[in-house]
Amino acid sequence: MSSEQYGHQGEQIGDRLRAARRRRGLSLRTLAGLSGLSVGFLSMVENGRRHLDRTGHITALAEALRIAPSQLTGRPCGATDPGGGGAHDAIPALRLALMGLTVGAPPDRPAPDGPVGGLAGRVAAVNRLYHACEYGRVAAALPGLLADLHAAVDAAAGQRREELLRLLAGAYHPACTLLLKNLGYPDLAFIAVTRAAEAVAELDDPLHRALSGFFHTHVLMGAGSPAQALALADQAAAELEGRLSAPGAAALLGELHLIRAACLTQDVRRSGTERAGEVREHLAAATGLAQLTGETKAWHLNFGPTNVSIHHVSLNTDLGRHGHAVAAGAGVTPAVLNAPGREAAFRADLGRSLARLRGRDADAVASLLTAERVAPQRIHANALVRETVSDLLDRQLPAHADRELRGLAHRMGLRH
Repeated sequence: MSSEQYGHQGEQIGDRLRAARRRRGLSLRTLAGLSGLSVGFLSMVENGRRHLDRTGHITALAEALRIAPSQLTGRPCGATDPGGGGAHDAIPALRLALMGLTVGAPPDRPAPDGPVGGLAGRVAAVNRLYHACEYGRVAAALPGLLADLHAAVDAAAGQRREELLRLLAGAYHPACTLLLKNLGYPDLAFIAVTRAAEAVAELDDPLHRALSGFFHTHVLMGAGSPAQALALADQAAAELEGRLSAPGAAALLGELHLIRAACLTQDVRRSGTERAGEVREHLAAATGLAQLTGETKAWHLNFGPTNVSIHHVSLNTDLGRHGHAVAAGAGVTPAVLNAPGREAAFRADLGRSLARLRGRDADAVASLLTAERVAPQRIHANALVRETVSDLLDRQLPAHADRELRGLAHRMGLRH
């Protein structure tokens, strides 16, 4: 097992919660008061009788305990798929690259020969690999690509330098930042998004500032700070006011509406009704923008009607509105995005909600298995899916569903 990974194989969130609470010297009652969750619920989580499978609950507990959410969820470990460990194995080299490369401090290598288009093709390729959830290949490719881009920026001037700075930001977003967030390295994701911000600052472009804010929001959410994330997303959206005619602006504003809605789902101190109302407002705004943009790959993202529909499922799942999530998933065809990561996330969230509905356990297993087939590395790295699988393992399932679920648990490195 890599030293990069937190926790022990098969360790559950309840075990980590109890250990973290005791390290802080808190009683269950005190932690309940700090987190806004009930004593009974927390007791059941610690004793393995309830699973902590809501992002908002994990965030609230991490904030109350003054730890990172990843210290509760742990990093994925022990997954048996052949490519599952490749991304983690490549992290040390990527870490060194992130620590050693800055705009204005040239790397110890010459600028690559050839036109900017060659580097643009490499940036596009690494982002496609990210969306395909080929995490090992992305992590292995990034150190060399980032070093070449920094060297090229350092050697360029004028319009060529501006083009290269945009490419540099494009390499850090989303391939590097979201890769590291999804793999459970929020500290490294913060370094990546900070490096991108250095390039964006020199560009002095409102759209790129908004883009930088969007990715900073993702990192803050991953670190368990939804209030800070929401404030930053609001600020980024304000950058776009009066600029929606610019290429890609409407798509970026749509993405900001979706991330703001995601921030709201994590604020468990507010009533579910209040949060659901504001989430609906952001979804409605994103829907209107998606009708204008259609399906688009602007900013190496996947904004459009399909992604908004996918968020209807994920946001309702995180709000605990599982019936609404399942209903919203009917008729959605995520494969049209040609982005396995988004399709896998959709199937996983659908499975998580199905697992909370009476009589739908077998359907939940089927949805989780589909998610795994589409993008195994993403699913094996998802702490909330791991909790759902652990929960389903404790239930009486039809023989075929039980057999397939135990196979999934084995591939995820879960003991059962």
